[in-house]
Amino acid sequence: MSLSNLQPANGSVHKDGKRVGRGQGSGKGGTATRGHKGAKSRSGYSKKIGFEGGQMPLQRRVPKFGFKNINRKEYVGINLGKLQEMVDNGVITDTVDLDIIVANGLAKKTELVKILGGGELKSKLKVTVHKFTASAKSAIEAAGGEAVNL
Repeated sequence: MSLSNLQPANGSVHKDGKRVGRGQGSGKGGTATRGHKGAKSRSGYSKKIGFEGGQMPLQRRVPKFGFKNINRKEYVGINLGKLQEMVDNGVITDTVDLDIIVANGLAKKTELVKILGGGELKSKLKVTVHKFTASAKSAIEAAGGEAVNL
């Protein structure tokens, strides 16, 4: 190997074909392979997302309906059965609050929590969360516990 036969490794150099727009003699002068007229031939052209050549775009053709309430509150639902399961596993004893729920990964710190009436609760618990369903509240109180809203 000497300086006279040095060359880059195979595949490391990418030539992007002929240089366009450098005069008629190059074979790619004149329109510089952009064709004649139209938006695509002009400088500064960029196609808008969803543009369909002037045809009414799909997202504008499809009818919109319904209502999106911007004030809606999303709650994370936790069933009574899950609380009973945690009692059986010894995770909780007599009180359940947001800190315990977050620590056990049932909800995030910023989320609102609602206790749902699925499953059955046998143990006496003092549950403190944002909301309860009517069936969950009555089941907690029937088991001798207390349902406290935050």
